[in-house]
Amino acid sequence: MWIKRLLFGTLGLFVVLLFTMIIWTQVAPEQIVTLLINAERRAAKLQAVTLQIPGFEIATLQGGKGPPLVLVHGFGADKDHFTRVAKHLVPHYRVIAIDLPGFGASSMPADEAYGIRQQTERLGQIMDALKLHSAHFGGSNMGGWIVSAFAVLYPDRVDSLWLLAPSGLVSANESYVRRVHRETGRNLLTSATPEAFGQVIDLVFHEPPFIPGPIKRYLAERSARHHPLHMRIYDQLMEEAFWMEPQINGNPVPALIVWGNQDRVADVSGGVVYSKLLPNSELRIMSNIGHLPMIEDPKTSAADYIAFRNALPTAPEPAPVPAPGAEVQAGEPAGVPP
Repeated sequence: MWIKRLLFGTLGLFVVLLFTMIIWTQVAPEQIVTLLINAERRAAKLQAVTLQIPGFEIATLQGGKGPPLVLVHGFGADKDHFTRVAKHLVPHYRVIAIDLPGFGASSMPADEAYGIRQQTERLGQIMDALKLHSAHFGGSNMGGWIVSAFAVLYPDRVDSLWLLAPSGLVSANESYVRRVHRETGRNLLTSATPEAFGQVIDLVFHEPPFIPGPIKRYLAERSARHHPLHMRIYDQLMEEAFWMEPQINGNPVPALIVWGNQDRVADVSGGVVYSKLLPNSELRIMSNIGHLPMIEDPKTSAADYIAFRNALPTAPEPAPVPAPGAEVQAGEPAGVPP
């Protein structure tokens, strides 16, 4: 009899907790989102650190020790796109995931220019604020475009590239997203309303990972709020493009190029184009993966990258270069980033 009472008591407690959680997600969604985001960051051993560069605050996530790996997100994304893959990388490297100006929790003044060249120059300023002369770089989509441009403009500061479906090509086959934009002018990568956000999720993933409801609602509302700025940034990227074919052709930087074979944002043919441009590159096509392999399959993405890094010739790490006037502030506010 006591066992039955214990079971019913436990079940009752579970029902009460579940009901409390449901109510909490309705009346305090931001607190729920904060708890969930911070839990993922803690699991990856990442801490929020805010950097100061001229005209901008830059939000970052940092963790681990060893050779620095700077990770740059894609269009409409933020530094937390690398949180899940970073969990597998921090035992090997000092991982630094950044929010570019105009995205995430970094400054986003409406009257600034956000073209590839401007963002590439700011990446150099971020490196100075981190007191790093050089680093290994990873970039997804637009971030891959930016780190590729960085390797052209500042070749002595780039030790290797990890390019995850990078954009910036004109000779690759036209993707579904580019075709829709050409035919209709619609940008499928940003949602004007929270209700349209689900379509973006379905577009960038082949098999969408689980995203807790509160986080998904928060991301949808944030995407709609930033839609006008991100549309303007997208137009700048297209109009002021620093196209990569003529720029990076023959660049000796070691590179791992990764593409999902189900990518509808950037056609998988871009992987072959990039691999031909970079003579010291490897190309990895992942089966049944969409546009964001580091989220859809973080474990495999990390294992492939670690194998790539382990095969590189070893060289002594350069001494950090101090950056006069660069300030570092630890601890992004605990609240939900804007």
